[in-house]
Amino acid sequence: MGYLRGFMEFSRKDQKMRDPIERIKDWEEYTISLDEEDLKQQGARCMDCGTPFCHTGISFDQSDIGCPVNNFIPEWNELVSEGDWKHALERLEETNNFPEFTGRVCPAPCEGSCTLAINDDPVAIKTIENEIIERGFEEGWVEANPPTHRTGKHVCVIGSGPAGLAAADQLNQQGHYVTVYERDDRPGGLLMYGIPNMKLEKDTIDRRVNLLKEEGITFQCNTEVGKDVTYEQLKKQHDAVILCTGAQEHRDVPAENRDSKGIHFAMEYLTESTKALETDPDDAMIHARGKNVIVIGGGDTGADCVATALRQKCARVVQFGKHPASPEERDEDNPWPLYPMTFKLDYGYQESVEAYDEDPRKYEILTQAFEADDQGHVKSLRTVRVEKVIEDGKLVTKELPGTEEIWKADLVLVAIGFTGPEREVLEHFGLRLDERGRIWTIDGMNDYRTSEDHVFAAGDARRGQSLVVWAIREGREVALQVGEFLKTEETAKLI
Repeated sequence: MGYLRGFMEFSRKDQKMRDPIERIKDWEEYTISLDEEDLKQQGARCMDCGTPFCHTGISFDQSDIGCPVNNFIPEWNELVSEGDWKHALERLEETNNFPEFTGRVCPAPCEGSCTLAINDDPVAIKTIENEIIERGFEEGWVEANPPTHRTGKHVCVIGSGPAGLAAADQLNQQGHYVTVYERDDRPGGLLMYGIPNMKLEKDTIDRRVNLLKEEGITFQCNTEVGKDVTYEQLKKQHDAVILCTGAQEHRDVPAENRDSKGIHFAMEYLTESTKALETDPDDAMIHARGKNVIVIGGGDTGADCVATALRQKCARVVQFGKHPASPEERDEDNPWPLYPMTFKLDYGYQESVEAYDEDPRKYEILTQAFEADDQGHVKSLRTVRVEKVIEDGKLVTKELPGTEEIWKADLVLVAIGFTGPEREVLEHFGLRLDERGRIWTIDGMNDYRTSEDHVFAAGDARRGQSLVVWAIREGREVALQVGEFLKTEETAKLI
């Protein structure tokens, strides 16, 4: 590295954040860039390890180790520390199609696997990554780069989330004609409507999609495969089909009066709230204004619901999770370099603490039933406290008698994840599914070919609910396999 003692002399600095009270008054991104000197120092903190776990990119014991797209992190850290932003961008773009997405919404497993994190704060990798790509756009270094030749092969990608966009980008650069089908009115998948604007402004997605269009990729929005266009039509028009439809089959709460009005899946709420920003935020069909909001589910989507409800001026927001609070430090069963399962005050929770003097998270709570008023609208929830215990060698959730509570609720948002891909498209293609309801592929996680000839699958539809950065990796890898498949098909015709 250019500065060998950086990790000893400089402390970690994250992106600055706007004042919580001020930022809940609007829908703009809540982060602020660091200045040039701070960024150089953060890059200089990198130790240039002999074995840099930060870019390992594997899953182990239901956790992630390092960056799934295998970013050359020590290399661009050094270049940033030297002020060489253009070459840092070149190294970043070699492995990551969309650093402006991961630099904003990725939970940064790379930082959890940073060697410095063994006994100190990790390098601010995510912050540096985002600054590199934004500097590239500001300086005009990120430009459309259409392929210099065309193979004559046509590929269609169904779904325009990060996996679909990455696959389309890679295949287009190989020279194939690529058409992306999206059932929504704008490309981006859950990036567009499933992640709120204050984490990822939609102009950022449009900026990248416009580049892809300039490079020759065709997007067909408002097009639902199986309804607006059939599998038979796609087979006739394309040499290969890639399914990147995500895992959007909601996991539900099987409780009494679940069908009451005012109970919605989190993605319905976030989508309506984000779409309303195009006209008037107050016009959202599902709105939290003046309501007692309860979010069921303790993950990132639930946190986004909390932040959204605050901006809609809810009366109060509470978030239920059935797990205990995470520890301040790593537990023995969560050692480095696994992703650290430690307590964090995410942006929405920080906003709630400042605005309502309350962390909205309530731990070890299970919803037993919903209660509705005479008009069939939810008015409260009945819950019970739970604890995790070992019974017959298995970890089970046990209800604690005498801990029942009633919580006032005008709006309930269910954010407990997804069970797998939606079935309609998969059934339309006649695809085989695995035991978890995901698209079956020939060699498990090592292959992207499905049970149908010329049909491939990638992203959450094949892998299950995961991170944006894993989706990008899957998109890149399926593009490699499809590219080889198309070469083989061409060779077979010549024999």
